Amino acid sequence: MATKIQIVFYSMYGHLYQMAEAVAAGAREVADTEVTLYQVAELMPDEVLEKSGAKFARAAFAHIPVIAPEQLVDADAIIFGAPTRFGNMCAQMRNFLDQTGGLWARGALIGKIGSVFTSTASQHGGQETTLTSFHTTLLHHGMVIVGVPYSDARQMILTEISGGSPYGASTIAAGDGSRQPSENELAIARFQGKHVATIASRLKGQG
Repeated sequence: MATKIQIVFYSMYGHLYQMAEAVAAGAREVADTEVTLYQVAELMPDEVLEKSGAKFARAAFAHIPVIAPEQLVDADAIIFGAPTRFGNMCAQMRNFLDQTGGLWARGALIGKIGSVFTSTASQHGGQETTLTSFHTTLLHHGMVIVGVPYSDARQMILTEISGGSPYGASTIAAGDGSRQPSENELAIARFQGKHVATIASRLKGQG
């Protein structure tokens, strides 16, 4: 039976969507792995999205279905992607997770693998605090957290500006969203996807 990986993200201008696709590509490198991408529901009104330019950007991934909390039960591993807001996850992702109380009450996510990736506007805009604070919710659900080990040395690169940490893949978008994920950042995201899928496959085989 295939190992089921869900990638659940929120993206405003498309940076996290690009990262999600890279994570998915890495996960698909593992044999007998089924990967599904989902996005969480938008909370901002259309007129606000239009004024900010986000509505046009979001059209690129409008085909990605919006997930309902109950669908998380189907996964063996869930890789979440959320941009930073003041050093924490965005409201859209927080709103989605706050709807998982019923899953928590019956222990529906206990033992599933959880992993996280993120983006920030600036180089020191709270990437690590967003990732580690996100882990708190996953631990309350009894999930097994997987990050990006230093065996992937690309997170230690010093020759260019790049996201990436042992807590998860990340990218830097710039204040106006003009910077796109670099090849190094996308490579870390692919590594994270493959790493999570590999561990999930091993755990499922032993189950």
